[in-house]
Amino acid sequence: MSFLTGANSISWLIGGPQGSGVDSAANIFAKTCAKEGFHIFGKREFYSNIKGEHSYFTIRISDKPVNSHLEEINVLVSFDAETVFRHADKVSAGGMIIYDSSLSETVLEEVPTIDFEASNRIRKLLQDSGQSMNLSGMLEFAKSRGCMVYGLPYFEMLETVAQKMNDPKLSKISRVVNVMAISASISLLGIKKDMLINAIQEVFGSKPKLLASNIEAAEYAYSYIGTKYDTKNIKYKITPKDALQEYLLLSGSQAAAIGKIVAGCRFQTYYPITPASDESEFLESNQIIDQVDGKSGSIVVVQTEDEIAAITMAIGASLTGVRTATATSGPGFSLMAEALGWAGMNEVPLVVTMYQRAGPSTGLPTRHEQSDLLFAINAGHGEFPKIVLASGNIEESFYDAIKAFNFAEIFQLPVIHLLDKAISSSIQTCKRFSNDLKIERGEFKNTIGRNQSEGAAGHFQRFKLDDSPISTRVPIGTENAIFWNTGDEHTEEGHISEDPENRNKMMDKRMKKLDLALEKINQDDMAICHDFDSDGKNVVVSWGSTKGAILEALEKLSEEGNKMKFVQIRLLHPFPTETVKKFLKDAKLVIDVEMNYTSQLGSLVKQNTGREIDYKIVKYNGRPMSTTELYIALKAILSGNNERRIVLDGGT
Repeated sequence: MSFLTGANSISWLIGGPQGSGVDSAANIFAKTCAKEGFHIFGKREFYSNIKGEHSYFTIRISDKPVNSHLEEINVLVSFDAETVFRHADKVSAGGMIIYDSSLSETVLEEVPTIDFEASNRIRKLLQDSGQSMNLSGMLEFAKSRGCMVYGLPYFEMLETVAQKMNDPKLSKISRVVNVMAISASISLLGIKKDMLINAIQEVFGSKPKLLASNIEAAEYAYSYIGTKYDTKNIKYKITPKDALQEYLLLSGSQAAAIGKIVAGCRFQTYYPITPASDESEFLESNQIIDQVDGKSGSIVVVQTEDEIAAITMAIGASLTGVRTATATSGPGFSLMAEALGWAGMNEVPLVVTMYQRAGPSTGLPTRHEQSDLLFAINAGHGEFPKIVLASGNIEESFYDAIKAFNFAEIFQLPVIHLLDKAISSSIQTCKRFSNDLKIERGEFKNTIGRNQSEGAAGHFQRFKLDDSPISTRVPIGTENAIFWNTGDEHTEEGHISEDPENRNKMMDKRMKKLDLALEKINQDDMAICHDFDSDGKNVVVSWGSTKGAILEALEKLSEEGNKMKFVQIRLLHPFPTETVKKFLKDAKLVIDVEMNYTSQLGSLVKQNTGREIDYKIVKYNGRPMSTTELYIALKAILSGNNERRIVLDGGT
């Protein structure tokens, strides 16, 4: 089943050993195609070791917006044997494979980084197709399926470039090979060389010597394809378009970080953990902020000794009135639970950006899952109010980062902004972000008059019991505003109290914030109904990064006459019961789609609305959900499949 339509829709993949420049090469290719006017969606996969194991980057390009990856590959770019062994069977008929011709006789068993399970699958594939157990056998298998293969003697080519530049050392720099590989693919696709050179200049512009060698290597490989191969009958060619003027190409972690800067976050803490560290490292690289009035500001980013220190330091900074956040993943968030409760007890505005990955324990450190939903909602002992908000794509990551700070300060509570590895590590062309953004600080004052403190001994009633559950908040140290913070239950001034009447009043005050949040938060920030069917009889419900695959699968089904609705639930806690009930009203089938084992959102829907989930589509093998596999699963359900729980297993 192909989702690629028209000449300008292609799925491209590059792979190689971790640390060999796969990410840099993929970003150069993505920038080149974006400069040609194409929309981009890219997915990055890598092992949890530092160097050596197989990593790969899938880039999908199209003349219309794309939101997910596909199972099929149209162009496979490799400079090692493992990439061909692992991915050649996914290359479509008419697709292209670029490989190192010097590796043709490499035997499967000679590639030590192919794990036992993958090796067995590849061996069986080659045996069943009657091919030899080497790279040539895999290439013959691909050709039997209609693929075109292009062998390049990379290191011979590199020696030629070294001679041209009179730089013998260049022939030893294997990283230049990845630029040759992408240049060859760009030549085969018919993309202009000038756009490639511009992209290389953007990536290596600050390193003149490296820039010159990469440009020379790219130009040589581009010309080599034209002189060595007849490219007239290539199925996948690119027709240039007008440049995308109003779009940005960026990753989810970058979008969230930029959202934090725009939101006024000026203090972020973190302890290194995959995949959350990318966001903090981006903030560290952009700590100096140019203001509109010509002045410069800054954001302080602190790498702490552990996650307990990260959240407690963030809480302390928030008490000074600064907009503050911390970023982590599941194992780190586990360590933050106690301090999260302290923030809840003391009504401290705090944003925790949680990038989910596969668990439990260390799990799959660099792989994807959505298994921390219930954990985020229930984190911390006892009962205290918190907001849990989930973004569905890279663009939402930016806007939700701003909303998370607004919610935290308006309602004076912790906000957990749920992202995940799929969003963090993907890249996408997004519309330029709007300037029509609000910073809402709620009941916040920088000064208190001499006669405005009404508590005992004239102290400030930070936790004042009033008609509203939201009290006036001031920075610690504010003149005329003495109050206390403690982890214990407390009076209006913050003094420890175990009085039962006071306890009831303070619990009521804090927990009523959840009702207020449901009253004040916009419906689109609670849940969005993407309507492919005005009747609304068949409804998909989901949350987070499955959004892109769902939208594309439903669009394809709609074109075939199978119209459905998609309810994307964005506010997970407090749960928007009435909004979701409205969207599910009269639904014949409700299909829950999630990246976890137990269908955690499905249990929330049933618990809060009483509506049973009819079908569950889940995936938990660590690889993001693709449009292809989701379409097939939904098609099976609509065709009368009686299997109530479908487990997806796509990915390499």
